Amino acid sequence: MAFLIQLLLVLGLGGGATVYVSRMLREQSQQKQLDQAFYRILQSHDSTISLIELGASAQVDAEIAKEYLDRQVRVLDAVPEVDDDGDTFYRFPKLKLPQYLPKSDWEKEPVDDWD
Repeated sequence: MAFLIQLLLVLGLGGGATVYVSRMLREQSQQKQLDQAFYRILQSHDSTISLIELGASAQVDAEIAKEYLDRQVRVLDAVPEVDDDGDTFYRFPKLKLPQYLPKSDWEKEPVDDWD
């Protein structure tokens, strides 16, 4: 009986650890996708970005994109603006990269990890 309890405990802990590691890897992947999309959009859209642009480009859930964008707005002191259509977007400080900076990961096209 004690062996069965120990076995169930080990299996439960192993399963929990697997779920935890899987969640951590997924969150890291989403963070990387968001970072890449965020800087790529800022570079190509004159330092402005909307939530829907970020979510679509990063291919993440809208709530995750919103949390990310809200954090970036606070950290980088972005200014919210509304266009003629009533859509909200955020104007960030100009993105100026040094000329010697090599092409980095965030400039690359997003990878489709949804399979």
